[in-house]
Amino acid sequence: MNASTSAVWKRLVALPDGPPGLTVRTTFPNNAEGVEVMLECWEAGTSEPAHSHPGDDMTVVVEGRMQVQFFTRVNGALRPDGEPVTFKRGDIAWAPAGRIHDATYVEACKLVYVHDRAFDFLDETLALQK
Repeated sequence: MNASTSAVWKRLVALPDGPPGLTVRTTFPNNAEGVEVMLECWEAGTSEPAHSHPGDDMTVVVEGRMQVQFFTRVNGALRPDGEPVTFKRGDIAWAPAGRIHDATYVEACKLVYVHDRAFDFLDETLALQK
């Protein structure tokens, strides 16, 4: 996934009285077709469990280093899908809607997180317990 395929970059509109050539998506909930944007700070050594989101997401690493492991569900169990991927300052991490992943913050991180439409966090480890 990248900027040309992610829903984060779709549904752009021209601003009334905006300069020629500029299109934007506003932040949710100002526009039902908008995006939700968060500035996140994570302490070194912290992590998130395996989870997914209902919309495409994009994370820009402003500072630090993080590692993401993607998963697939096989017979109800989560199985790693490939090797963990490390992202550092200046990198962009993409995850399509429903893609199961975890995140480990190897160094303290500052991130810009953009989610297509309203954000939600679906803990996939809880789904395994049901």
